[in-house]
Amino acid sequence: MQNKSKYKEIFIAEAKRLGFVSVGVSKADFLENEASSLENWLKKGSHGEMTYMENNFDMRLDPRILVPGAKTVVSLLYNYYTDDRQIDLQAPKISKYAYGQDYHDIIKKKLRELMDFININIGKVNGRVFTDSAPILERAWAAKSGLGWIGKNANLISHKQGSFRFLSEMIIDLELEADKATTDHCGSCTACIDACPTEAIESPRIINANKCISYLSIELKGEIPVAFTNKMDNWVFGCDACQDVCPWNRFSAPHNEDLFKPQGGLLDFSKEDWHEMTEEVFRKIFKKSPVKRTKYSGLTRNLDFLKKS
Repeated sequence: MQNKSKYKEIFIAEAKRLGFVSVGVSKADFLENEASSLENWLKKGSHGEMTYMENNFDMRLDPRILVPGAKTVVSLLYNYYTDDRQIDLQAPKISKYAYGQDYHDIIKKKLRELMDFININIGKVNGRVFTDSAPILERAWAAKSGLGWIGKNANLISHKQGSFRFLSEMIIDLELEADKATTDHCGSCTACIDACPTEAIESPRIINANKCISYLSIELKGEIPVAFTNKMDNWVFGCDACQDVCPWNRFSAPHNEDLFKPQGGLLDFSKEDWHEMTEEVFRKIFKKSPVKRTKYSGLTRNLDFLKKS
């Protein structure tokens, strides 16, 4: 037990030096409570065209299948909140997480550095690191490790830091002292449900991706259904509606990660700049951005749909 506690202290100190704002630890085990809700969500087709969610069902619930020999799931949070805003209030909106460079690359690099540090300072540790890159129920593990609770908008919420945080994990064969889950602090609040422009939050913690603006603007490959005309609230990539109204986000503090800062004068773009964007400008501005996921054709599809609204 003494080593578990000591190693955990070393782990957390280095993670925070690398910029992670919170670290939580869980025993690698089967997520029994999440099994039925995941199965029901998939059966209802609430995942839309994200058919990959149907794959590796058991692996999503048991990290020991994903990483044989795993004993511990370490959940880590990285702040991306910013007070910066797009200057033109009529311009198509993008989610705060996409203002800067792609978080996958930045956080994965930090996780690998953390793994190298652990191997040098604790001893040989086997495992893998992830950030939105494998069949893992990230929010469930973060909640289990006490980093927050899953709110009615299905985001992980911390009463000290809000919800504008990237989630990542290290699944390792090193046994660490586990943390305890926290309690739910949403109470009777329904701000996120009421604010969703497309009524995608069908019930607390149940999101129908088919209605979600983030899904419609990023994951959906075909045309956006006409039923969402005048309902996209001018979001062209992602959506922060349910987070922007969450009372707990009054505690969000701006990040200090230079690579997350707006790139190429992005926030200065006027409504006309967006709608007149060429493929050359798209490639230049979004070269290292999460927005490149949509490709130019996807972004222009979204812009055209907004123009019709």
